[in-house]
Parts: sequence; structure tokens; C-alpha cells
Amino acid sequence: QVQLVESGGGLVQPGGSLRLSCAASGSIFSFNVMGWYRQAPGKQRELVAAVSNVGSTNYADSVKGRFTISRDSAKNTVYLQMNSLKPEDTAVYYCHLRMVVSNTYYWGQGTQVTVSS
Repeated sequence: QVQLVESGGGLVQPGGSLRLSCAASGSIFSFNVMGWYRQAPGKQRELVAAVSNVGSTNYADSVKGRFTISRDSAKNTVYLQMNSLKPEDTAVYYCHLRMVVSNTYYWGQGTQVTVSS
């Protein structure tokens, strides 16, 4: 069993910043990828950013240069620093963890990010 607990969402003005955190607990194998997806109303869930256990990162084109993903493997925690936020970044952000060997996904409960003036 794996649990993911997210924090850090909220309301921010355009151009502002937020930092999301996600802590994983339970039976976590070494080879894994952690990251964030988001889903806006009426849209499909999309990958925002991900980082592997060896530090390889992947970003959606829409957030490159504005968002930074990092992880503390000792704490099984992943962070998403979001700068220069835009209204189109408004969505529910979901933390995920993928066990590479089994290709099993685990999801957090989601945290709302709203960018509005």
C-alpha cells in the first residue's frame, strides 16, 4: 500500500508563485518516478512534470522555464515550484508515483491551484 499526501495549493494572482509538496509513504520500491499531473475543468488530465529516482526530469512544454520539480528521495517527497503562474495553470494538481518495474500508478487526492486576479 502506498499513500500520497499533497499540500500547498491555493489561490494566487497571475505572475505569482506557489510550491506544491507530496509525501509518499508505504511500500515504495527504489525504481520509481514521482511527479504531478493536472486536470482543468472539461479537459483531460495531463502530465506537468516528473522526476525519477535518479533525478531525470520531464516537463510539459507549457511549464518549461516556469516550473521546477525536485525530490528528496530520503523522505520520499516531491516538490513542484511554480513561478510566473498564468490563469491557464488553474487546475486540480495530482501527485503521482509510478513503480517502474510493475508500471503501477498511485495517486494523491488532488490539490486545487487557482490563478486569478
